[in-house]
Amino acid sequence: MAEHHAASDGKHKASTNAGGSVHGNSRPGAAGGGGGKVGLSGGLTQPAGWQSLLSFSILFLACLAGFSSRLFAVIRFESIIHEFDPWFNYRSTHHLTTNGFYEFLNWFDERAWYPLGRIVGGTVYPGLMVTAGLIHYVLNLLHITVHIRDVCVFLAPVFSGLTAISTFLLTRELWNQGAGLLAACFIAIVPGYISRSVAGSFDNEGIAIFALQFTYYLWVKSVKTGSVFWTIGCCLSYFYMVSAWGGYVFIINLIPLHVFVLLLMQRYSRRVYIAYSTFYIVGLVLSMQIPFVGFQPIRTSEHMAAAGVFALLQAYAFLQYLKDRLTRQEFQTLFFLGVSLAAGMVFLTVIYLTYTGLYVRLLTCYAKIHIPIIASVSEHQPTTWVSFFFDLHILVCTFPAGLWFCIKNINDERVFVALYAISAVYFAGVMVRLMLTLTPVVCMLSAVAFSSVFEHYMGDDTKREKPPEKAEEGLGPNIKSIVTMLMLMLLMMFAVHCTWVTSNAYSSPSVVLASYNHDGTRNILDDFREAYYWLRQNTDEHARVMSWWDYGYQIAGMANRTTLVDNNTWNNSHIALVGKAMSSNESAAYQIMRSLDVDYVLIIFGGVIGYSGDDINKFLWMVRIAEGEHPKDIRESDYFTPQGEFRVDKAGSPTLLNCLMYKMSYYRFGEMQVRRGALTPPGFDRTRNAEIGNKDIKFKHLEEAFTSEHWLVRIYKVKKLDNRETP
Repeated sequence: MAEHHAASDGKHKASTNAGGSVHGNSRPGAAGGGGGKVGLSGGLTQPAGWQSLLSFSILFLACLAGFSSRLFAVIRFESIIHEFDPWFNYRSTHHLTTNGFYEFLNWFDERAWYPLGRIVGGTVYPGLMVTAGLIHYVLNLLHITVHIRDVCVFLAPVFSGLTAISTFLLTRELWNQGAGLLAACFIAIVPGYISRSVAGSFDNEGIAIFALQFTYYLWVKSVKTGSVFWTIGCCLSYFYMVSAWGGYVFIINLIPLHVFVLLLMQRYSRRVYIAYSTFYIVGLVLSMQIPFVGFQPIRTSEHMAAAGVFALLQAYAFLQYLKDRLTRQEFQTLFFLGVSLAAGMVFLTVIYLTYTGLYVRLLTCYAKIHIPIIASVSEHQPTTWVSFFFDLHILVCTFPAGLWFCIKNINDERVFVALYAISAVYFAGVMVRLMLTLTPVVCMLSAVAFSSVFEHYMGDDTKREKPPEKAEEGLGPNIKSIVTMLMLMLLMMFAVHCTWVTSNAYSSPSVVLASYNHDGTRNILDDFREAYYWLRQNTDEHARVMSWWDYGYQIAGMANRTTLVDNNTWNNSHIALVGKAMSSNESAAYQIMRSLDVDYVLIIFGGVIGYSGDDINKFLWMVRIAEGEHPKDIRESDYFTPQGEFRVDKAGSPTLLNCLMYKMSYYRFGEMQVRRGALTPPGFDRTRNAEIGNKDIKFKHLEEAFTSEHWLVRIYKVKKLDNRETP
């Protein structure tokens, strides 16, 4: 190990880090090391005290900018929980702070998934709720009276500052302090991370990205030092990540991959052995303490790579031990027997997994994306090139340069960041949602690229003095100023883009909509809360509301009424039954609703105001999911015209024009003139730009109970069965 370490250090001209120790952490340029005298460019020498003050000031301003840029939604609208999943998280956190932690773990939510219910404590990652609850408890302990809703609203902006700090620490370990400061500034305002951490977005990812980056920082420290102290810290951070988000699987696969590649590159050392052995054992035990995770780390396919690398590392270490104590002939014989035995064990394991069906599941895990219930979610779609630029801007272009710098000056920790980058790029391309895991490493490597350029063109010229030569002509003398101005312009454009995207695209709560008039004045459309408040005030406390699963969490959180399905989507057959009811004619749907004890049906209709996210636009997913469970009753082809078109006008399919969803959406709409004074006929759907085909809609088993001001939310009451009537 010592010989390899020395060779590695010699090859890369090992620089001393800020503490003066050598770990093969090559930092290009003499100015990059040197006792911590590093400025933003990695090369501006400053006294240690001023340098520390400058670093602290930049970090503080980055945290402040990250917090402030996430407040657009609160300033423009109000302090409110956004989207769909955050409403369940808020409701759960409120239950935790009201009834205590143990009651929360044992909470059976009878208002969800009627008539099944949900055991909340064993089906959630509790880290988000516990974090918010703990902050609320501490604030009240200090006699700072804050409502739990405000803690939930501002939790993600606060954690964005912690994410900036953890990204600074990780990038500093990988490159230098200047790159770390740039990375902190990038991740504080980059849209790819802000999209999941604006004020009001009380979701798992708001705290999970901090946990992800901090775990990786502690892992890099563990590999560089071989210290059990840092590794235990890494395990505790990993435990927090497991409690917070299912994305912890990314960590438990990337770290083993790092160790495996180090073995292939013959970079095995005692430091790596200590770090990974401790991390795997302690991390495994800690992760199993989360009820929702349980025994998954030793049973599911997602964790098998970690176990395999752990076994391989023990075998490799044992072989290294024997190699030092046996003759070459004895070692070769023993090695041959060991490989043969290992091959036999792998063969038997494959046979066993194939027999139990687990191996098939390993090979087809990608097919989960093609299940309708998963594919229906927009954030599960493949990422477009526009999305990459929209969320990352200029960092998309500078990120490969930073990766090249790291590979050019490779060492143990830079192997890790290279693997992190490559795997994150792949997963972000597969699914829009995973852009979130790509954003931190893009910020880090872009910071490395910018730092290297600044170091080269803004470094101390006295260290690069040459003998007097003939004066250069043309751009030669000015190239330094040109490149510096170009870099500063790119950074300015990046900041402007981030602010614009954050304020316009990622700071509008889905529960409150806004439209703009020709003169620039704004109209607030509060139909969702209007409808949920009506449900809360005008229906029985135990009333059961059927809707598509998208709105389940909001109905339970704001209306406090029982729902049949919600955003947890754990029971596909139950969702398919609701989809079948929406896709069937009124009589068949009534039989289903009576069997589920439905009192009210809630739908979203955007034909009046041109809202494209309504249930008619989602309707084909309801059909597909229902068809998967009930292929004899529901067929997607029945809802298309003979020419294969999905139309809501007179040319539409008779099956579509008579299904429950169509009738509930367009009831009384045929009499409505959407645009006054316009040439459009009554019943003109602004969302689909068509005049509806069925205007004479009547109900036998339902009656209209409520329609919001802009017709966005419509609620129907299911009539009770008459005593003389048979179902």
